[in-house]
Amino acid sequence: MGELAAEKHAKYILTVEKKKDSIESALMEHLRINGAYWGLTTLDILDKLAAAVDQETIISWVMSCQHESGGFGGNEGHDPHLLYTLSAIQILALFNKIDTLDIEKVTSYITALQNEDGSFSGDKWGEIDTRFSYVAICSLALLKQLDKINVGKAVSYIISCKNLDGGFGCTPGAESHAGQIFCCVGALAITGSLHYVDKDLLGWWLCERQVKSGGLNGRPEKLPDVCYSWWVLSSLIMIDRVHWIDKEKLVKFILDCQDKENGGISDRPDDAVDVFHTYFGVAGLSLLEYPGLKAIDPAYALPVDVISRILLH
Repeated sequence: MGELAAEKHAKYILTVEKKKDSIESALMEHLRINGAYWGLTTLDILDKLAAAVDQETIISWVMSCQHESGGFGGNEGHDPHLLYTLSAIQILALFNKIDTLDIEKVTSYITALQNEDGSFSGDKWGEIDTRFSYVAICSLALLKQLDKINVGKAVSYIISCKNLDGGFGCTPGAESHAGQIFCCVGALAITGSLHYVDKDLLGWWLCERQVKSGGLNGRPEKLPDVCYSWWVLSSLIMIDRVHWIDKEKLVKFILDCQDKENGGISDRPDDAVDVFHTYFGVAGLSLLEYPGLKAIDPAYALPVDVISRILLH
C-alpha cells in the first residue's frame, strides 16, 4: 500500500490559494469561502495549519464576506447563503476566533430561514433541502445558539425525508443519497436524535456503497468517488456500523487517488486533483485512523480538538 504524501498535499493547497488567476480559481470564485474551509481544515488535520498561513489575513477576508443581514457570501460582494455562513463559522472555529462574530446577528440570520414545517431555506430565495437543515443546526451548535430554533420541528422535518431503504433524501420522497444521509444523520447526531435512525437498515445501505476497488459511491450503480469516503464513513461512525466495511481497501483506494508528484487528491485514480477531493480524502483517512493525522469529528467535520475547545467551554 502507498503512503500519504502529506507534505506534498499541504504544499498543493497553499499553491492553489496563491494562484488567483488560474482557471481553477475562476471556477471557485463564487464559493471561495468553502474552498478556504476545505483547504484550511486539511492543513489542520495534517497538523500544518499554524505554521502555514497568515491567520489575521484569512480572518479579515472571511469577515469581509459578511452581509448586513448577518449571513456570509461565498466571496466578497456575493450574496449570503447558509452554506457559506457555515464555512465562515468553521474557519473562525479552526483559529479559535468565533468571538470575532456578532453572534446574535449571525444567529438571527440563520433562525429567520427556518420554515413553518421545520425545514430550512438556504437563502432568501427559498430553496429547501436537508443540507440546509444540517448547515443551520451545525452552525448554531458551534455558536451555542441551538435553542434559538424549533429543534423539535427541525428534527421532524428531517425524519419526514427518511426512505424505506433507511436512507434520507433532500426533501420528503426524494431518493436516498450518501451526501444527504450525512446531512440528516449529522443533524440528528448534533441534536441527540439518532434514535430515529434504523441503524442496521441504514448501515447496510451505506456498506453496499463499497465497490470492488475499495472505493465508495453515493448511490447504487454509480462510480466510486473519494468524497464519499467522508459522507459514507462519517455516517457509519455516527450510527456505530463502520466495522461493516473493508477499511484497508478503502485506505488503498484513497491513496491511489493521490498525485504523488505535485500533491492533491482526485475523485478517482489518475483524474485531475482539486481542493475539494483533497479535503475529503484526507478527512476520510482521518476517520479511518490513518497514522499521523489529527482526528476529525464525524458530525461537525472539524478536528476533534477544535470541537472540544468550543463545546467544552
